[in-house]
Amino acid sequence: MKFMTGARALVAAGVSAACLAGGFAGPAAAKDKPYTIAMITHAQPGDTFWDIIRKGAEAAAKKDNVKLVYLASPDATKEAQLIQNVTQQKVDGIALTLAFPDAEAANVKAAEAAGIPVVGFNAGVDQWQKMGLLGYAGQDETVAGKAVGEELNKEGAKNVVCLDQQQGAVQLEARCNGIKDTFKGKMEVLYVTGYDMPTVKARMQAKLQQDPSIDYVVTLGAPFAPVVLDAINASGSKAKVGTFDMSPRVVDMIANGKVAWAIDQQPYVEGYEAVDMLWLYLTNGDTVGGGQPVLTGPFFVNKSNAAAVAKFAKAGTR
Repeated sequence: MKFMTGARALVAAGVSAACLAGGFAGPAAAKDKPYTIAMITHAQPGDTFWDIIRKGAEAAAKKDNVKLVYLASPDATKEAQLIQNVTQQKVDGIALTLAFPDAEAANVKAAEAAGIPVVGFNAGVDQWQKMGLLGYAGQDETVAGKAVGEELNKEGAKNVVCLDQQQGAVQLEARCNGIKDTFKGKMEVLYVTGYDMPTVKARMQAKLQQDPSIDYVVTLGAPFAPVVLDAINASGSKAKVGTFDMSPRVVDMIANGKVAWAIDQQPYVEGYEAVDMLWLYLTNGDTVGGGQPVLTGPFFVNKSNAAAVAKFAKAGTR
């Protein structure tokens, strides 16, 4: 299962960034005051996925000698307000997730009008160009969803539930829609609200008891995979579990055969590239990607390669 979409583009971007980092260490170091870059995400409390993105961003900020301001809200209006706040504070650059593009659009335009360079990452692969962003680093969620649909066909699944924890977030909708595009069986989206895991388990268990023919559940975040597995066991279902994104626990569960696979979009790289793109632009006027997104996934982690990935997951960078 080799789904390394955009790998060449990512490698090329990485090589370019590494070369330029060495050649242009001077401007960042020589600047009287370090650049301030704001990173704004739609992170939900309790989701360790965002800790990995932040680690990547912090590593790039340290290398580039910039000050990183990290802000987050899972609420569309509040994320938009954060963009307005850092624009008023006159930061030097903004890296953001376009999870709620309609709510964010006006404030993104205001930041750009104020002369602040803006890049996107993680969410908004179909919107960043329309909103005039300098670049984008992340996974094409539709491509990833289609890859999952093809994998489900290959495994002979017939009745699949796509578990969505944040209704209205465009990147999560794209994942389920991508599955639907290629999956030949029945697929239904089950919405849950955030990270209230007892409620998630109860709703999933009730769904499985209501429809015993469900044979696969795809979760859109790693923290939900163990909870769904508990619901499967409690309901007596024989459904399998696959998930988007990873965690050390999920990698162990894959190695032990409890979870079938995980789609890794490499969040560390997303956070790192977002900061580095802004630094390259600020110090040398560079843009990365040639008008295309720098793709960081999808990459299937399954039993065959889980051991190789585990050491990085335990270090909190994968």
